[in-house]
Order: sequence, then C-alpha cells, then structure tokens
Amino acid sequence: MSALFNFQSLLSVILLLICTCAYVRPMCPSILDGNKTGMRLALWKLARIGERGSPWVGAACFIMALTVLFSS
Repeated sequence: MSALFNFQSLLSVILLLICTCAYVRPMCPSILDGNKTGMRLALWKLARIGERGSPWVGAACFIMALTVLFSS
C-alpha cells in the first residue's frame, strides 16, 4: 500500500521530511534557500517548521516511533 493511502505512513513520511530538511539546511544552506520557488521552497518551509517547532517535532517523532514499534 502506498504511503498516500495509509494515514500513519503519510505522517511518518512528513515527519521524516521535516527532520531531514532541518538537518540538511545548516550543512548546505544554498540548497534550501527561501528565495527559490517550487519544490525547493517547500523543502525550505519544512526546514523552518523543523527548526522553530523542534520540541513539538521531536515529540511527534517519539510518539510515531512508539506507534510504529507497538502496532501490529
């Protein structure tokens, strides 16, 4: 089943994108620049969400990890 049709998988993909973009942005700031358009702008916005909401994103990642571990 595709991640688009399974809500839990979709949330996992979104959280992983947020965490990855927030991790990559300090290393290569030219890749995720806020002045771009299209997909790069969307990735920059995900990086900003990861930076500004890091306690909430971390808690969501922890909850998602518990959900994935203990769901059958």
